[in-house]
Amino acid sequence: MSRIEGVLKSLKGQGRKALIPYITAGDPHPDQTVDLMHTLVDAGADIIELGVPFSDPMADGPVIQQACERALRHGTSLRQVLGMVKTFRETDDKTPIVLMGYLNPMEAMGQEKFADAAVDAGVDGILTVDLPPEEADEVAPLFTARNLDAIFLLAPTTTDDRIRAISEHSSGYVYYVSFKGVTGAGKIDVDEVAAKVAHIHELTALPVAVGFGIRDAATASAVGRVSDGVIVGSVLVDTIARNQADPDQLKRALSDLLHPMREALDSLAS
Repeated sequence: MSRIEGVLKSLKGQGRKALIPYITAGDPHPDQTVDLMHTLVDAGADIIELGVPFSDPMADGPVIQQACERALRHGTSLRQVLGMVKTFRETDDKTPIVLMGYLNPMEAMGQEKFADAAVDAGVDGILTVDLPPEEADEVAPLFTARNLDAIFLLAPTTTDDRIRAISEHSSGYVYYVSFKGVTGAGKIDVDEVAAKVAHIHELTALPVAVGFGIRDAATASAVGRVSDGVIVGSVLVDTIARNQADPDQLKRALSDLLHPMREALDSLAS
């Protein structure tokens, strides 16, 4: 059982929903990333999605694009990101870490070298935005052999046949993108999300986590009612951008944003 599967099963047994924050590694500075990861855990994160900065993040809106630019200006590389995870693991061996990014950096390192390095660092799952399962025949077995969860995206337009196919290639959880568009670009329609997630649950036994559009405790609670977890990204990254000049204030601001979401989700516990 992977660390991700274990955490999600434990939460389900408690009637609780997963809180999965996303930040971009190296933003606002590589020296701060590990500290920010611990801040997220202290504020209630169950799983962390750690973005690998990339020069052309096609699925991401301006907020995360700018975070990637800030990280890249400091020279943040995939190897450095793996080093951050390894450092995080020195004091936290429980919180699952999912690397979220794009195929190019992984291919530049070499798929097998990347898979080995990810395991050595303590990574638990990989979400490669521009790698559809139909093109994952080479890399998926590398992940499976190393107990790395392969996480794929589902969209509002994903057909039933494709939901089934994606689920067969997935492990850990599936990431449902709540609306058409890039991160931070739209407002979530909870009724639509509820209907779609209920339908996805009919087609897969995997947990369904919902991302895009989770901005505050109210939206986290509304989406948590109909899903297994909520993924919070752009609003956290924007908070980092607005508070980057003061590291202590930045940690307080992230905690102040995330902690009410944790409380809102826990209030749903059955």
